[in-house]
Amino acid sequence: MAHPARPDADGVPAGQSPEGSGVHPVDEKLPAAKMIPAALQHIAAMYAGVVAPPLIIGQACGLDAQGMTLLIAASLFIAGMATLLQTLGIGRLAGNRLPFVNAASSAGIAPMLAIADQAPEGRGLPTILGAVLVAGVFCLIVGPFFGRLLRFFPPLVTGVVITLIGVSLMPVPVKWAQGGDDAAADFGSMPNLALAAFTLVVILLVQRFGRGFLRQVALLVGLFAGTLAAIPFGKADLGAIRDAPIAALPQPFHFGAPEFQPAAILSLCIVMLVLMTESSAGMLALGTICERDCDKHTITRGLRTDGIASVVGSLFGSFATSAFAQNVGVVTLTKVRSRFVVAVAGATLVVLGLFPVLGAVVNLVPMPVLGGAGIVLFGSISVSGIRTLSEAGLDDSSNIILVAVSLGAGIIPLAAPTFYEDFPSWAQTVLGSGISAGALVAVTLNLFFHHLGTRSGKGAVLSAAPAGSGTQIS
Repeated sequence: MAHPARPDADGVPAGQSPEGSGVHPVDEKLPAAKMIPAALQHIAAMYAGVVAPPLIIGQACGLDAQGMTLLIAASLFIAGMATLLQTLGIGRLAGNRLPFVNAASSAGIAPMLAIADQAPEGRGLPTILGAVLVAGVFCLIVGPFFGRLLRFFPPLVTGVVITLIGVSLMPVPVKWAQGGDDAAADFGSMPNLALAAFTLVVILLVQRFGRGFLRQVALLVGLFAGTLAAIPFGKADLGAIRDAPIAALPQPFHFGAPEFQPAAILSLCIVMLVLMTESSAGMLALGTICERDCDKHTITRGLRTDGIASVVGSLFGSFATSAFAQNVGVVTLTKVRSRFVVAVAGATLVVLGLFPVLGAVVNLVPMPVLGGAGIVLFGSISVSGIRTLSEAGLDDSSNIILVAVSLGAGIIPLAAPTFYEDFPSWAQTVLGSGISAGALVAVTLNLFFHHLGTRSGKGAVLSAAPAGSGTQIS
């Protein structure tokens, strides 16, 4: 039985449009004065994550400054196109039509670095892109079967996954708050930490004393204030704008024709399975947060978008594409669930990819400022997971054990990064991600406790309910 819609912080029922128009919040088209700032928050949350893979892989492959610029531009362009496809959709073919951001995932960085290291000199990037292309095709083939597994992702499992998404992301803003680059001389310095703390305090003050829309853009206000505060201390690199080229149109096969090496392909197909698991979990989580059922067809269309973006992206110089959990945090924090807001963010990323000088403006936000905002952003994801778990029958001892063991398995990679170093490489890829490890354990234990044989009682009923069946959060 579905729960009645609960009012949010501004007194609006969570499942209704503020204007009372009857339009679901996911399908609501906000006025430009609200749409643009809300979209900018999504860009600010994801920008560093989008440029991280090309920066790291490009350097490992020995690209020069121009090559790095084109590689970053390609990642931004493909991220924008994938996000537009995901949010707007094409009939029954692709797009989950949720406020869902897609971009090149950092999960594959370690395997891609290994591929670059083992490839002949100058052939690292073509080998990586060839493996990405095949992994994208693999996603297109396997993706439809993922949608049939929804009954194994009840609120008890999705609650664990949402919580782990937030917990697993927390090291990211902590590193940002210290400066982002642990090899830099000022990494962890007091000025960096002070900027992060200042940004966090501004967000908290706006959230406490602001009203209405101002509270919804508290994150953006904090980022703006933190960046202004950083300029006198030389923490905002204005030179990046002067050095960036005005335009850089992504060109197919600019980095050479893809090369297909079996070991590299196998490695990235395993990575793609992890990404598909995380994308599926992210869609289920976002469907719950937005109070819109995420059925098997939605999952299939969403994963098909991942596959299409990975295949097309590999031709231009982008990498395996997946969901960005950071932006789930933005939706949770702001309560702005319109997919058109994220579509505007996607269109903006396309423009940033075509005009790197504009991307340099966004990149003005210093890492410590992003770190202060990220603590709020990623922490709010874990809060959503905890709220989901609170409705998933934790008065049942089996469910308590399931959650405890699953969370423990998901935290192992954070607590002991070298824990799996003696495992086979494929196992390291799967278990090294706290999100995928926790999800696998949660699904397995849910099968063990609630699907093998019959059980009675509240815990079994709640945990066996399909995701989106009514046990939702606002």
